[in-house]
Amino acid sequence: MDDKKVTDHIDRLAREEHELFEREASGMASDADKEKLKRIQDTLDQCWDLLRQRRAKREFGQDPEEARVRDPKTIKGYLG
Repeated sequence: MDDKKVTDHIDRLAREEHELFEREASGMASDADKEKLKRIQDTLDQCWDLLRQRRAKREFGQDPEEARVRDPKTIKGYLG
């Protein structure tokens, strides 16, 4: 997946995340909406991580295609 595809996917997920945040803020979010929001947030973390990996590999003369999606647990360890 190239950088453009990753950023396009991030944009789509961010729009959906925003809609779910609005539902939650208005008290209209179902349990399914809350679960979907968590999945979207995990996927967004993975996408941002992948994009950072790709950019770092490119910056250091490596092949960005070698970057791989990491599991959410690994990423959460880096984020917090």
